Amino acid sequence: MRPNFPRRTCRRFAVMIFLSVVACGFLRPAQSAQDSDGRGEPNIVVILSDDLGYGDPGCYNPKSKIATPNIDRLAGAGLRFTDAHSPGAVCVPTRYGLMTGRYPFRTSLNWGRQAVVEQGRLTLPALLRENGYTTAMVGKWHLGFDGGPDYDYSKPLVGGPVDRGFASYFGIPHSLDIPPYYFIRGERAVAPPTIAVEASNSPPDAWTNIQGKFWRAGKRGEGFEFEQVLPRLEQEAVGWIERYGESQREKPFFLYVALTSPHTPWLPSERFRGKSGAGLYGDFVQQTDDVIGRILAALDRQKLSDNTLVIFTNDNGPIWYERDIERFGHRANAHLRGIKGDAWEGGHRVPFIARWPGVIKPGRVSDETISQTDLLATAAAIVGAELPEDAGEDSFDLSPVLRGEDRDAPIRPATIATSSQRVLALRQGPWKLIPAQGSGGFIKRAGNEPSPDDPPGQLYHLDDDPGETTNLWRERPEMVRQLTTLLEKLRKSGRSR
Repeated sequence: MRPNFPRRTCRRFAVMIFLSVVACGFLRPAQSAQDSDGRGEPNIVVILSDDLGYGDPGCYNPKSKIATPNIDRLAGAGLRFTDAHSPGAVCVPTRYGLMTGRYPFRTSLNWGRQAVVEQGRLTLPALLRENGYTTAMVGKWHLGFDGGPDYDYSKPLVGGPVDRGFASYFGIPHSLDIPPYYFIRGERAVAPPTIAVEASNSPPDAWTNIQGKFWRAGKRGEGFEFEQVLPRLEQEAVGWIERYGESQREKPFFLYVALTSPHTPWLPSERFRGKSGAGLYGDFVQQTDDVIGRILAALDRQKLSDNTLVIFTNDNGPIWYERDIERFGHRANAHLRGIKGDAWEGGHRVPFIARWPGVIKPGRVSDETISQTDLLATAAAIVGAELPEDAGEDSFDLSPVLRGEDRDAPIRPATIATSSQRVLALRQGPWKLIPAQGSGGFIKRAGNEPSPDDPPGQLYHLDDDPGETTNLWRERPEMVRQLTTLLEKLRKSGRSR
């Protein structure tokens, strides 16, 4: 039987042995985040907004019609990436890639019938939990449960957050416009969805049928109110931080907050209505920014901010059409082409901000091309863990970028994003290949069809043409061949790391 020494005594004893060995020259300690700054492993908070535009925050778009003071302050205190990408241009693939460090096109995404994250696959929370972290999630899961869609709500939901590395969870199963509508705590429905709900839409002269106050008909749980979901998630996230600060400081924590906003339905609280220059959508973005600010304020109150790495990012582009730009004068995707779902940059280039006091110098900006799949390898480096060969196949360590280290080569040799129609867009350096015509996503539904005379695919040089206006497919056939070969290699090999 293992002796039951107090944890503090064990730690002191282990440290004494380690220092003795190092002093004698028998062991060279592995370089890790805690070695270099001497502050111990940081807490990690990842905040993921939902359907926010690259050009919505003022720190990314000075001409934004939406006030985002909390996101802007976070950027001013940390590092803002200008070329960060979600692994998918819609909800589910992005969440899979973020959780697993693996491109979502490598797996089945049938989230309505099964848990998308495979049992036994190493996830971001599982990695951190194995390395001594307290792990928690608040918000939108949208990675499915086993045995769907007709669950027996008297039994645990299988394959969700608490089965994939989180010690605690509160949130909703998927997007707030997809039935059924209910809260989950741990692995059980708080109240099963039994109450009929009619579909909702904004007036057709205000928004399209997938914008505004849109949700689908279905059933909801007792006490579930659409307008109260975002405030409830805020309350749960802030409450978790406060409970941790009062009782669990001996362990670092990982908190993942997956917000449901500004995804439809756009339901800003009364104090935000009419406050932005971008209509109902802009008002909801401002409320989203306020929620982020309250989470950051909770870290401050509990005196946790100084040793917490905060990452704010978003899952994909917004639903914001040309007519919305014309009506409000607001470009939700700034200079980028396309919207949510698209293979164009507007579908998957996202805000990505990291704040880590004492490690990341305030006010930095990086044009390094990164992916949200990189969070797994980065977390592994921070805690001094090594990723197994069968985990994080498409995850690269961003910690050198966070620390501002000089490097001769980019972190990633190439980056892939998946559109809603499963078109794979490949980036390598300034070059981008889309091996298909059109957007590969939602824009096609808006009647923006490619011409029969267009090339069979698209090639862009983003340094010269960030808006993807000039297709070089026919002018640069050698680059098309080179990138096509690389894309096929990465697709077939099962890994890029």
